[in-house]
Amino acid sequence: MKKSDLKKIIKPLVKECIHEVLIEEGVLSNIVSEVAVGMRTDMLTEDRRPQPPPVKQRQNTLPNKQKANETKRKLMEAINKDAYNGVNLFEGTQPMTSYEASPTPQGSTDLGHPSDSGVDISALMGDASKIWQAMK
Repeated sequence: MKKSDLKKIIKPLVKECIHEVLIEEGVLSNIVSEVAVGMRTDMLTEDRRPQPPPVKQRQNTLPNKQKANETKRKLMEAINKDAYNGVNLFEGTQPMTSYEASPTPQGSTDLGHPSDSGVDISALMGDASKIWQAMK
């Protein structure tokens, strides 16, 4: 039997079977109703609330530095210098900036202080940085 003869016999049978399943058994109407239900869901909308103005950082002026040093000295006296074998617990520390003290809003990314340059990863891939420079 030739391929074309087999095709002439099978094609009407397959067409009738598909028609029977889609139309008579209700498969097509079920698919259409499920798609219609899926299209009725509410769309997500973006909330456009006005953003608060950025907080200005205070300049580290001389009076503020003197005040911080005085506070450190008073704290050291309060905890008694002998309590930690004379070690100054606050040596080399700086007071928190307004950026560090302010809480980050929920859902926002904390990428660190804007003035922090981050970590140098240029040597991470060995000689790859030289290769990239040569490709420029």
